[in-house]
Amino acid sequence: MAGHSKWAQIKHKKAHTDAKKGKLFSKIVKEISVAARIGGGDPDGNPRLRAAIDKAKEANMPQENIKRAIMKGTGELPGASYEEAVYEGYGPNGVAVYITALTDNKNRTVSEIRHIMSKNGGNLGEAGCVAWMFDKKGYILVNKKNVDEDSLMAVALEAGALDMKNDPLEENYEIITAPEDIDAVKTAIENAKIPVEFAEVTMLPKSYVTLDEKAAEQMTRLMDALEDHDDVQNVYANFNIPDEVMAKEEISS
Repeated sequence: MAGHSKWAQIKHKKAHTDAKKGKLFSKIVKEISVAARIGGGDPDGNPRLRAAIDKAKEANMPQENIKRAIMKGTGELPGASYEEAVYEGYGPNGVAVYITALTDNKNRTVSEIRHIMSKNGGNLGEAGCVAWMFDKKGYILVNKKNVDEDSLMAVALEAGALDMKNDPLEENYEIITAPEDIDAVKTAIENAKIPVEFAEVTMLPKSYVTLDEKAAEQMTRLMDALEDHDDVQNVYANFNIPDEVMAKEEISS
């Protein structure tokens, strides 16, 4: 799972340093609105909305923006109606790419996603062509400097985690949960005074494609272009970039 761990950390750092904060806010507002429309405006009874609000707070979004986004979702304020969409395809070297989006115009979005894929060495496929290569799971990272393995494992498994991984080459422990259990596990870890580096419901690859220098550069360009699209919420892919390639290309910078 090292490939996922690396990219999750890169994404997390980019979210904090992204100069296009307005674009980040826009994506979070869409997610809050859709979550509120589907599951109601009370985050205590709506895990998806609670997760979106947590992401908004982490990005330092003003409380008033969060409140307005919820009210647009529940219909208390007027606003655009966004639909959920999933796009699947392949990147360089046959890397599986799974994209989730929120859009008010599916025809426009699919056309633009297809263009981004083809421009960056990939191609858009049919629905279901790569979904089987991923499992939907809760995913939590905890820095090894903050706790020993046995202590963290005891807390995580007691709270309902499915698995915990300790890759000697990585700086974080990886904790896997069922999607519906991520809040309980994360809360239990934090209540044990153990800081959580990163937590999200994600699509975990069942296997990875290791990329060489050229393919890694092309793949990261594709990921950046997709994630920069206004309608794209998440991009999942089953690639792994070796540490020496990542350092050489300064991909993580």
